Amino acid sequence: MKITVTSGKPEAVHADALVLSLHADGDLPAAARSVDKSLNGVVTDLRRSNEFKGRRGEEIVVPISGGLPAKRLILVGLGPEAEFSPSALTAAVGAGVRAAARRGLSSIVFALPELKASDLEAAGELAAEGAVMATFDPASYRSKRETHTDAVKSVTLVATKAGAVRALKSGVNRGIVMGDAANIARRLVNTPSNDMTPSVMAKRAKEIAKEFGMKFHVLERADMKKLGMGSMLSVAAGSDEPPKMIAIEYRGNKKSKDILGLVGKGITFDTGGISLKPAQDMDAMKGDMAGGATVIAAMAAIAQLKPKVNVTAVICATENMPSGKATKPGDVVRAMNGKSIEVINTDAEGRLVLADGLCYARKLGANRLVDIATLTGAVVVALGNTTTGVLSNDRAFVDAFHAAADRYDERYWELPLYPEYADLIRSPIADMKNSGGRPAGTIFGAMFIKEFVDDRPWIHLDIAGTSTTDKDHGHLAKGPTGVGLRPLVRLAELLPTLRLNGKADEKAHARFRRS
Repeated sequence: MKITVTSGKPEAVHADALVLSLHADGDLPAAARSVDKSLNGVVTDLRRSNEFKGRRGEEIVVPISGGLPAKRLILVGLGPEAEFSPSALTAAVGAGVRAAARRGLSSIVFALPELKASDLEAAGELAAEGAVMATFDPASYRSKRETHTDAVKSVTLVATKAGAVRALKSGVNRGIVMGDAANIARRLVNTPSNDMTPSVMAKRAKEIAKEFGMKFHVLERADMKKLGMGSMLSVAAGSDEPPKMIAIEYRGNKKSKDILGLVGKGITFDTGGISLKPAQDMDAMKGDMAGGATVIAAMAAIAQLKPKVNVTAVICATENMPSGKATKPGDVVRAMNGKSIEVINTDAEGRLVLADGLCYARKLGANRLVDIATLTGAVVVALGNTTTGVLSNDRAFVDAFHAAADRYDERYWELPLYPEYADLIRSPIADMKNSGGRPAGTIFGAMFIKEFVDDRPWIHLDIAGTSTTDKDHGHLAKGPTGVGLRPLVRLAELLPTLRLNGKADEKAHARFRRS
């Protein structure tokens, strides 16, 4: 897809569809008034008749028989003007692209709303991300495609002022990289587990690392055994598919010893193991590797954007299957750091693979850690499908993550790690147990993982409720969302500008807990 930026009257740009983004209140902006005049008041009429109210996510398509070069006028809502932020452009531009694609139109012109000078670069990025992410095809296995999501070949963003073009273009270049990376993650997650085994995941990670000039290596089962990764291997024990501990390294600042570690859960299919899941909706467990997919794709974006930071990614890839070799409830295994784990529930496997993944990231030199995983159903109970759960041991580090995420149309909410929750993971026969029942399930998972980060600043992202969506919306088709990728990339970019300690700031975290 080609994305260009220009200024002037949007109706003067030749395209198959003209997209206007309008607020739910206020007067029509100058660009919309000009279009409305050319169409003899069509836009005004739609608003007065309440056929188009401008609510965020709203969309209407109007055929054009004259007055403009375009074949269709597409109106998309931005919501109340007072609530507007550039993040709304991701869904708005994406909605325009998807509406045009459904009609087989190959080019659109998108009239940007009035923007502050300080928002221009971010607006360009967010608009481009929406356009690119809207091309994702969730039904690639169909022999006959009903909608060609890649029908739109060109998008022209039209600014109201000529002086805005340069900043918008800078943002667009970045947005294309981010949008492409998000689609890499979504394609990985959307691939059925018979075609996305741990070996295939490792192969794809190797291809991406090679394409963008990053170091790559993978640990096989024997390597993991030598390193004492009994926790990871306990999950892989029941599967005939060999597990893979995948590592990708980006070095943007060779003078620095600081390394950001991104660790992703890569369970390519999760039956629950001996603690077998119900049959209903088990097919969705092909997406239990969304955290790992996000980390791989984030590295692709980081390598292209070239921030002056060092990043090491670790992806813990395996299946979780029942068999005569599978780990049983009540078994005790030992992780890479020597800690013993009583396996109460083999369906609480994500924390087991992350335990060794985080230890390995530390062995590779990572002194700040972020793990991302479809970890708990409890986070869906707590936060639904709109918000990702965030837990951390370091106030400054997690504040940096929130600052990185603030630009994007994704929601994150922090849950506590009070010391009292440590009682949840205590085992009567081992250092800890991997499951403690229903109470505080998401916090339990994070408290368990915290045992393997040592004193490193660490953030845990539970994306079990947000890694997929069950409906089409804006730039997102039903299916994988790529959640977490854009904030992680931006966090990597922000880190060189921040003064963070190399060790977890427990005092600051305690002050936060009391406030």
